[in-house]
Amino acid sequence: MDHPHQPSHPIRVAAREIDHALKTVADVNPSFMTTPDKAAALRELAVLEARVSELRLRVAADACDVAEEHGARDVGAWTAHAVRRRRADCARELRLALALADRPVLAAAVREGAVNLDQAHVIADALAALPGDVDAEVVDRAEVALVGYAADFDPTDLHRLGKRILDVVAPEIAEAVEARHLADLEASARQRMRLGLRACGDGTTRISGLIPDASAARLATYLHAFTNPRRDADPSVVEERAPKAGEPPHHRTPYGRQAAAAFCQLLEAVDPDRLPLHGGDATTLVVTMTLDSLRSEIGTATLGNPGPGDSHDRITAGEARRLACTANLVPAVLGGKSEILDLGRSQRLYNRSQRRAMGLRDRECRAEGCHVPAPWCEAHHLTPWSRGGRTDLDDGVLLCSRHHHHVHDVGYEVEQLAGGGVRFHRRV
Repeated sequence: MDHPHQPSHPIRVAAREIDHALKTVADVNPSFMTTPDKAAALRELAVLEARVSELRLRVAADACDVAEEHGARDVGAWTAHAVRRRRADCARELRLALALADRPVLAAAVREGAVNLDQAHVIADALAALPGDVDAEVVDRAEVALVGYAADFDPTDLHRLGKRILDVVAPEIAEAVEARHLADLEASARQRMRLGLRACGDGTTRISGLIPDASAARLATYLHAFTNPRRDADPSVVEERAPKAGEPPHHRTPYGRQAAAAFCQLLEAVDPDRLPLHGGDATTLVVTMTLDSLRSEIGTATLGNPGPGDSHDRITAGEARRLACTANLVPAVLGGKSEILDLGRSQRLYNRSQRRAMGLRDRECRAEGCHVPAPWCEAHHLTPWSRGGRTDLDDGVLLCSRHHHHVHDVGYEVEQLAGGGVRFHRRV
């Protein structure tokens, strides 16, 4: 067996010579290089790095005996321990090493420095993703094509090209193969989709899940409609930041918070008449509050339908009154002894014809100085339902989401203007 300090195998000799060459420039300061020399050195070292990496992976692909000798699961796990690297990175490189062993064109391109390691990962993944019933000859043509593209495209572009490579190398079967592949993905998505809601106990609920791509695309489209930058921002999601020196004051709202607000608005905009019935009318929420809470500016209500497993969440009476304008929400008003004094009816909501008439009349948000167009507004009772408001055009007005929140915010006073608009004053 060779002594570790006296290598005789050509690969170890090459490693020693590379190491020796690098040591000769270990103390060289690149600051004194010319700009063209720096650019050339960066390219040359990148090619050298790819060649060294290919050599290391070539050894790794044939080093299962090393793992067996040390009792490791595989050579990737052994490497992670031996050279103190992350296991995930070593496992990923081992997969590439095994792929290169079966892909001579790709391996040669990496060895010659024509394909870097990042590109090699993408190409190998793209070839592995091809359906198993694709002919080996087609896969070989795909390999040659992707290796050729590596001269002009980075890993991101190569990934996109790899997903459509059959359109290039085998257009006669590409559509049928893709159709079968998509059908498999959709069937798998239906089996794996999950959705969970967990109350955090701090006034928020965490939503986590996995849904099919088509449904996610539809949800994203709906959320984009609510997060249109031309819309007035929801005041509950505006984040103020102190301006830097010389910088004008402004508001910045993180997109994640905008999307969350949009999701909440989407839920309120859902037409309950198009949802399935369950036990009569499960799409209607019941809000229970006392008569005093209903009439006062500070009060609470309980949101939730009574029944096994149903949640009962506390909200402010102001929020309940706001939801009553837009949601299919039934208030159950209780007296002093908890007897039901009034059970509101969802017919108090403005119907589609009334909303259309309001849009023609108001054209935009009726808050003073606001110009959000009517399609992005919500119908509001000028005289609140809790005070005998009626669901007719004379008692309705269009308000954007921002000003609709203001109406039900106890921090604002609302003044009705002669022309049918409204003006807001912050309470002192």
